[in-house]
Amino acid sequence: MAESLVLKAELREHTGSKHAAKVRRQGKIPAVVYGHKQEPVAISLDAHTFVEALHHGHRLMDVRIGRKKAGKVLVKDLQYDHLGRDIIHADLMRVDVGETVRVTVPIELKGTARGTHEGGIIEEHADHLEIECKVTEIPETIVAWIKDVGVGEALHAGDIELPEGVKLASPAETLVVTCHLVAAAKTTEELEEEVPAAPEVIGQPEEAEEEGADAKE
Repeated sequence: MAESLVLKAELREHTGSKHAAKVRRQGKIPAVVYGHKQEPVAISLDAHTFVEALHHGHRLMDVRIGRKKAGKVLVKDLQYDHLGRDIIHADLMRVDVGETVRVTVPIELKGTARGTHEGGIIEEHADHLEIECKVTEIPETIVAWIKDVGVGEALHAGDIELPEGVKLASPAETLVVTCHLVAAAKTTEELEEEVPAAPEVIGQPEEAEEEGADAKE
């Protein structure tokens, strides 16, 4: 479950793409704190510390600006560069400890599908689910057991057992995984049989002969 981590931040006096790029060159990530009917606050976070916190599953954090504590925030949205590798901006939403929030959590598939023993393969259709729960009870992942999925069968969001206190916010019919047979590769002979024969062109030889006779005359 979510744990609170204290992050040191600095106020950003200027906003805009040019100033944000300057902040990133200094090894920091531009961010904004908003919510609870308070004015948004532009801050910058140490990139290494923030990314490490995310890698360790922290979503709920305490932000401290200088000596002033800004309160608890939830990592609501992250923007990445065009390669999808580095975080270039973060949205942090103010929250209370007892507050219920709606968040998106990654799906973790577990188990070996029954259909894989029947010649099938598992295809993943969704890797995240939207849930509702208390801000202090956000799971790092949603575990989806797929061992009972056979060939021709599927697992939907509504089929997944959620932790206590967690409610599904995504549509229950959201397709998570399916199991289907692998199509057998066709031989060269089979592919050649599928190619239709070229249609016979009627009359073309006669026209060619007439053109040849005209040329002789």
